Amino acid sequence: MKLIIGLGNPGEKYEATRHNVGYDALNLFAETNQITFKYEPSYEGMIGTYLKDGKKAILLKPTTFMNLSGRSVFKVMNYFKIDITDILVISDDANLELGQLRLRLSGSDGGHNGLKDIIRILESDNFKRLRIGISKNDNMIDFVLKKFSKKEREVINISLNETVDLLTDFIEEVDFERIMTKFNSKKQ
Repeated sequence: MKLIIGLGNPGEKYEATRHNVGYDALNLFAETNQITFKYEPSYEGMIGTYLKDGKKAILLKPTTFMNLSGRSVFKVMNYFKIDITDILVISDDANLELGQLRLRLSGSDGGHNGLKDIIRILESDNFKRLRIGISKNDNMIDFVLKKFSKKEREVINISLNETVDLLTDFIEEVDFERIMTKFNSKKQ
């Protein structure tokens, strides 16, 4: 079983903002696969379940706010007995060009507070991650909480559509290095 986490902040105020592209990616994947999210207070998150051809994945959107995402991830991981190597975390990345996808097998938090909290709580950085480029700005705190312009949204939507195929490959246990080669090399 796989666990796919889309990072974001809960609430209408944050919908469709740069910091919420992790939520956006999971929302599109869920919509494409007719999956409904349900709030589960004991997991501090919105949970959806993918089940197809014997493959199962739990989809998680933590509702703890970005900086406390690790609590939710830890609870779901423990309850479903999911190995850390079967986890994929989707987050925004200001160090990547708008819409660029970057997959990694493991690594640092790269300055992302959601990833930082997950690494702290799990006491490991040995989980897979997908970073979606949102580009950079001089005032990052305000920038990540702003919505994309219409033109930027078009670029991001192309990337989000790519993530549907990427997540399907991950769930179907395509070798992760093959997935990395396929999607890391694509330019939006």
